[in-house]
Amino acid sequence: MRDLVTFTILGITTGAIYAVAASGLVVTYTTSGIFNFAHGAMGMLAAFTYWELRINRDWPAPLALIAVIFVLAPLAGAFIERVLMRGLEGVSQATSMVVTIGLMLGLIGLANTIWKPRDRQLAEFWGGKRAFELSGVVINWHQITTIVVAALVAIGLRLLLYRTRLGVAMRAQVDDRGLAALTGSRPARVSMLSWALGSSLAAVAGVLLAPILQLNVLVLTLLVINAYAAAMVGRLKSLPLTFAGALALGLAESFAVRYLPNDGVFNNAKAAIPTLFLFAVLLILPEVRLRAGGLVASAGTRNPSLLVSLIGAVVLVLGAWFVSGMYDQAQLPRLGESLALGIVMLSLVPLTGYAGQVSLCVMTFAGLGAFAIVEWGPDGEPWALLAAFGLAGVVGVLVALPALRLQGLYLALGTLAFGLFMDSVFFSDSRVFGSFGTATIARLDVPGLDLQNDRTYVVFLAGVFGLLSVIVLALRRGKVGRRLAAMRDSPAASATLGINLTRLKIGVFFLSAGIAGVGGALFGGLRESAGGTDFNVLQSLPILLLAVIGGISTVTGALLGGLILSALFPAISDAYPGLTDLVFIGTGLAGVTLGRHPHGITVTVARYIRPIIDRWRAEREPQEDEAPPPLSALVAEARGTVLQDGERPVDEVVPETPISAPGVIDETLVPAGGGS
Repeated sequence: MRDLVTFTILGITTGAIYAVAASGLVVTYTTSGIFNFAHGAMGMLAAFTYWELRINRDWPAPLALIAVIFVLAPLAGAFIERVLMRGLEGVSQATSMVVTIGLMLGLIGLANTIWKPRDRQLAEFWGGKRAFELSGVVINWHQITTIVVAALVAIGLRLLLYRTRLGVAMRAQVDDRGLAALTGSRPARVSMLSWALGSSLAAVAGVLLAPILQLNVLVLTLLVINAYAAAMVGRLKSLPLTFAGALALGLAESFAVRYLPNDGVFNNAKAAIPTLFLFAVLLILPEVRLRAGGLVASAGTRNPSLLVSLIGAVVLVLGAWFVSGMYDQAQLPRLGESLALGIVMLSLVPLTGYAGQVSLCVMTFAGLGAFAIVEWGPDGEPWALLAAFGLAGVVGVLVALPALRLQGLYLALGTLAFGLFMDSVFFSDSRVFGSFGTATIARLDVPGLDLQNDRTYVVFLAGVFGLLSVIVLALRRGKVGRRLAAMRDSPAASATLGINLTRLKIGVFFLSAGIAGVGGALFGGLRESAGGTDFNVLQSLPILLLAVIGGISTVTGALLGGLILSALFPAISDAYPGLTDLVFIGTGLAGVTLGRHPHGITVTVARYIRPIIDRWRAEREPQEDEAPPPLSALVAEARGTVLQDGERPVDEVVPETPISAPGVIDETLVPAGGGS
């Protein structure tokens, strides 16, 4: 009985924190239509700011709380809405998701830059003072405060939404933003206030979580992400259902810690309870209706022919051979990582670029490819690369099965939940990459190639990237590519035309996951080792962002994204050692600019270069033959009269315009070969 009461109180306390965080998500989503993936990072940053003021600056606790929750957090939320989110009106949901993911990564990098690991300590905000006992169980003031705050938030939001003019305007904006504006409401101001309120609620959740945990950027960010599951219970609309889902999640976590066995898979599964909860909620939700789009294809570059794509692959291989000869031997692995991660990014081109399916667990599939090499290619057997493709592809199909019911945001959250589950249960298991968390990976033994040489391996990676690029581009040119584009633009119209969307989704998930598996296997071979932390789900977010920044619908964008991630960012970090988290900061800053340039660098540059190339080609083409002489000149020539330029015979004036008379058809209007 005592254990039951103890873990029930712990579950209610955790659920109360999730409820506060999830309510902030619901408020911002319902008023702006943007799901804020940076919500957890905002709560994390608020917790660190409170720690800075309270511990480092010796501010009194009430003053520090007021400054963080009621001043700094609302101002940050209003600033984010005004500068970043307001520019996203009218863009696709995928673009808005990527922008908020970029914001999350930027905030993580900012926190790591400001607060070094050595500066962090346990945040004892309220201490561990005893409040009272219940059935022999000690309840401290922090638990009481958390439950009371959650209750006050629930009551306050209810009164705000149903008893105030602002709340009515917020609910009206949810139903019809344009109609609300016609009634005198100011949607922009309401959205700004909603983001300020959501940011404050994220700050409350972060500050309440910090005393339970040691201050850690990623841990705090991911724990607030657990609130996504609670928000989905209410389908991002109902606050009462959101609070009920949060309490259910908190109790499930607490009881799992107490009653599940402490060995084997069950021990790892305890950390995965929130992701399993989220995955279950997504599967239980009613199936999303097929979306009827506007039949407007996403922007992209011209699709090259087979010959041009083959020439491009050869040029890439030759360029890799030439550049690798100029590289310092110690720097060659960076160039190799760029190509290996470029292959992983290439896997997103058919899935996200062509088919419009957003995946947030691409590095999970890459990790499965590395695991396949460890298991079936210990001596570098070449066929193990096919095993990596097959294993990752099959798991991709398993992920695609629930994805058949999901679209847009729900699909992204489903893949994120799968990635978090694999981190907690699979990659953390000592049997996957060894008891020390890292396994040795042998490079492939390809006849005729010395892949133990770093330069040869880099050229080999370029060849694999080129070959896969040719396959992806051929897919785009064919019937399957046209069907993928049709599914992306309008699933409803595609289904009406008889396209089998189920088979199409399963096929593109298999191909994408398989390519990512190949990239992960080659990435592990380059390093000659691999561990679960190399393929953490958070590593998938910079991959997705840089693929979108480079140009998600182009193979050149994937290559550019890999070069930025593994060559450009490390080079800048070497030049400026203080920028240790440049990957997060740089990717985040680049990601938040996608609202203005949603198609990426490759497409944007192509739009500027294409007119120049077309103009150059027009100048290089031979001039057209001179126009035939006027009819008057022909008549004069027939009469034996030689005319000077512009001169006409005096006795004959013949019109120089084409003759048009009844029954006579101007031959310039009739295409070659005749017509009627």
